[in-house]
This record gives sequence, structure tokens and C-alpha cells, in this order.
Amino acid sequence: MEQFEMFLTEEQKMLKEMVRDFAEKEVKPIAAEIDETERFPEENIKKMAELGLLGITYPEEYGGSEMDTLSYAIAVEELSRVCASTGITLAAHVSLGVGPIYYFGTEEQRQKYMPKLCAGEYLGAFGLTEPNAGSDAGGTETTAVRDGDDWIINGSKIYCTNGSYSGTIVCTAVTDKEQPPSKGISSFIVERENPGFSVGKKEKKLGIRGSDTVMVHFTDCRVPADAQLGDLGGGFKQFLQTLDGGRISIGAMALGIAQGAYETAVQYSKEREQFGKPIATFQAIQHKIADMAVEIEAARHLVYHAARLRDAGKAYGTYGAMAKLHASEVAMRVTNNAIQVLGGYGYIQEYPVERMFRDAKITTIGEGTSEIQRLVIARNVIGKL
Repeated sequence: MEQFEMFLTEEQKMLKEMVRDFAEKEVKPIAAEIDETERFPEENIKKMAELGLLGITYPEEYGGSEMDTLSYAIAVEELSRVCASTGITLAAHVSLGVGPIYYFGTEEQRQKYMPKLCAGEYLGAFGLTEPNAGSDAGGTETTAVRDGDDWIINGSKIYCTNGSYSGTIVCTAVTDKEQPPSKGISSFIVERENPGFSVGKKEKKLGIRGSDTVMVHFTDCRVPADAQLGDLGGGFKQFLQTLDGGRISIGAMALGIAQGAYETAVQYSKEREQFGKPIATFQAIQHKIADMAVEIEAARHLVYHAARLRDAGKAYGTYGAMAKLHASEVAMRVTNNAIQVLGGYGYIQEYPVERMFRDAKITTIGEGTSEIQRLVIARNVIGKL
């Protein structure tokens, strides 16, 4: 990571140092506890808001910190290095909860919601996945029907990160069943107080157990006409754009998990002695550590490059998918190798690598599975056949 710092701006270096300090002092000490108890760390989310992280990439006029995508990726990486549950809470809020309102909303919608979201008065969430619509998001079954000056929404969304703590949730719904998904799905901003909105069960998960993952239900949920986000029928295009950006942050999350596991393995290998000397002197261990180091550096190049492309206003969708795909699979390999380096200690909760191994798996699934990333990359490289 030190080699990368020479290419960072002074502002980016200061941001990295600030988040690293916060992560070490506030996040790391409770990471194991929130994982074991499945507790959402509200106290640290409030502190993150005070640091300006909840509006990190958005303009100051809406309460944001007006920093770039690379700074945001660094923040997610540093948090995930010690606690992926905290990292994904920030990523889901910034990319999925606030992003659609900023990029597709009217000025009135931005002024109404963004200052509260950026200040952490509540979190933002995104409702896309459904019980019968996962990778095929075009198969959305939630509907929105116009009723006078309102829309009536019916349906359910699953795996909704931050859903219990959100004040707004951007959701997709079919508004014209006669049209194909690319023209028949629209987006809406649903407020927690809207009649007919409710939060369902909290999911019990393999990893990121300190993050909030719930079902949400819309039962004749009535929202005003001005809750429509962007053009009618534009929801499909909106969520594709939203996922393009979100993949950079999930890549950063995976990168942070891998970095944390790698650092733990290196430190342990220097301290653990077998056969009268540190295991770091054994070639088998050295090869594992070398492989980890190479893969992490490659993943960082991809994640940072995708972020810089977005900051430069260049097409970044293919590189975002590449970064997310590679970094997530690196996180799986690195955490697996870290457990192997620690041996029996890697398998128990005394060390964090077993938690990191569990946390890493979601990065190969969320924001599009590894299989979907390969489809996205192939279509962009080969073109439509």
C-alpha cells in the first residue's frame, strides 16, 4: 500500500490516515463482538457521519464532503480491513442509498433528502433484489400503479442492506407490464413513514453479521407522484448505472478484507515458532505470503484504476466489473491462505481471519455475482453477438 501513496493527492493521503485511525481506535475493538452478537454498530455509524464519510462523494451544497471516488474507495477499504460489516454499511449507504437520488433525482428531491442522508440523520437503502428476481433484476414483480396524485406500490424486496435504519429506500417497481423491463420498470423514493411500508425479518448470515440485512414489504404502499425518481420507465437503466458504480466500492471492500487477512498472516508468521524458528522462514509459508502480496497489489491496481476512470468522467463499467470480480476472488483466496498460515488458530475466533473468510464470500455475490461480472465483461469486450 505504501507504494501507492506516492500517487495519492495530499487530500487522499489525509483521508486515508483519518479513516485508518478511526478504524483502528473505534471499529476494530468491537468488530468481533458485533459479528458474534449480530449487533448493528449505531455508535460508529454516527461517528462516521461526524467525519463526513456518509456524504463523502457528494457536493457540499447537499451536505457532502465533495471528495472523489478514489477517496471513497480508500475509505471503504480501510474500514473493511478491520470490519467488513462497517465497510459494507458505508458502501451501501453512499452508492446505493444516496447515489440514485443524486444522479437521477430532481433538485427538489436532492434538497429534501440528501442533507439528512449525508448528515447521518438516517441511512439510505436500495430495494432491487426480490424473492424471484436476483441476477435477473429485469424479472421484477413489485408493481406501482398510479392512483390520482399517488402511486400504490405492492411487493417485497430482500437482502436490503441498512433497511432497518433507513429513512429512505430507493426501490424499483413495474409501472407498465406491456413494456419490456428496459422500458417498463421505474424507480421510487419510499420514506419510512409512507403508509404500507414495513420492515420484515432480519437475515441471519454467514458473514458481515454486524451489518443490517432485511426484507422490506410494500403493502398498498402509497407514495406521492413526486416520489418517482427520474423518468417513468427509466428504472432499469438507473439500476444498471447504480450497480456499475457500486461495484467499485464492493471491490474496495474485498480489497480491504484481503489486506487485513494478509497483515494478520504476515505478523503471525513472524511470531509463531515451530521446529525452533519462526514459520516465516519456511518456504511453504513464504510462497503463500508471496501469492497474497501479488494478488492484493493487482487487485488494488484494478480498483483504484476503475475509481480514477470514474473521476475522470471516462467509461468505467468494464473496469468496475473487472475490479469487483478480481478483488472479490482475491479476498476469498487470501483469507483462505491466511487461515492456512495460522493453522488451528486461524480456525478459531481468537484471531480475525476466520471472520474475514466468512465476510469475504459476500463480495463474490453482492452487486452482481462473479458469474454476472464475467458476462458484463465479456459483452463489453466481445460486443453484442
